[in-house]
Amino acid sequence: MPRGGGFSREFLVSRSVLSSWDSSGFDLVESAAAPFPIRSYVDSPYRICYIHVMKIYNVLGFTILASQILISAVLAPDSLGVYWGVVVGFGYLLISWFMGGLYLSDMIHLGIAHRALEYKDWFIKTVTLVNNAFFVYVDPVSWVNRHRLHHKFSDHAGDPNKLGADGFWKTMYLCLVPYPVTDNLANDDILKTWPFRLTSHPLFMLISPVLSCGLLWLFVRDWTFAIAVWAGVRVFALWVNMVQNYWTHDRRWGTRTYDDAGDNAMNIGHWLPVMSTFSACWQNNHHHYPHLLRTTHAPGEFDFGYMTVRVMSALGLVKASNTGKVKPDDLVLAKVAL
Repeated sequence: MPRGGGFSREFLVSRSVLSSWDSSGFDLVESAAAPFPIRSYVDSPYRICYIHVMKIYNVLGFTILASQILISAVLAPDSLGVYWGVVVGFGYLLISWFMGGLYLSDMIHLGIAHRALEYKDWFIKTVTLVNNAFFVYVDPVSWVNRHRLHHKFSDHAGDPNKLGADGFWKTMYLCLVPYPVTDNLANDDILKTWPFRLTSHPLFMLISPVLSCGLLWLFVRDWTFAIAVWAGVRVFALWVNMVQNYWTHDRRWGTRTYDDAGDNAMNIGHWLPVMSTFSACWQNNHHHYPHLLRTTHAPGEFDFGYMTVRVMSALGLVKASNTGKVKPDDLVLAKVAL
């Protein structure tokens, strides 16, 4: 690549260069396999272009967030004005994201599906009811079952989320309509309690959009604004699901701490996917040790989800299970605890 010229094709697609990026996505290290000395381009404009070309999940994530702001501003009712329209529209996304992260990633995922955390019954039941009634609906029982099957078959026949050969658009479709399953691995006692039976009922799934969008309308009194903002949050939720099901299960993206044969799980450590998924994008780590109460395995790995769990632990709402705090011998972390 000439110093004064544009990108060569090799620079854009070279796997050796791609793998030389650290977990932050914003720095380069020396790579003997690179076809040219890459250190000289670390602080150049080329670096910015490289980030945007290669990290498409970040580009799409930021685009969706910017679109939510734009839609909120353009469709803001006169009673709110542009400023408060943006505050309400983007604020609704932030609240929905935070509630969904607590509910799905921290509680349903680590708490129930993997039994790594033990939550107060009243707390997990309350969050399940509130999130599914007023924010982004996710059937807790079927999700736990599909997730356990996902770990059992991971990218192979029997995985309801994605097969290894499934591409971008097929995986997006599967986020909405997963592969059918016949096995039932969701027999936990808590899933048989009335809040979980209620929220997993097909009728509740139909009522939930009316409740969540209706609550937003009650606040703004404008159906066009309410429906557009409500839909924007669901698009963001779909992107979060794609990070978990597609980009972290395709070996062209991310990094691998553990070279587990037959498992395509990857780690993505950029701050936007980590925060958006409550750290569920550290998939390679998580698939290697699914019993742990955290998905990061080294001190330098950013773990927003673990931060939220520690806050809830300090409030007495959750504690580590007997299996969740068992530290594997080869883990770099000094300890696994809350």
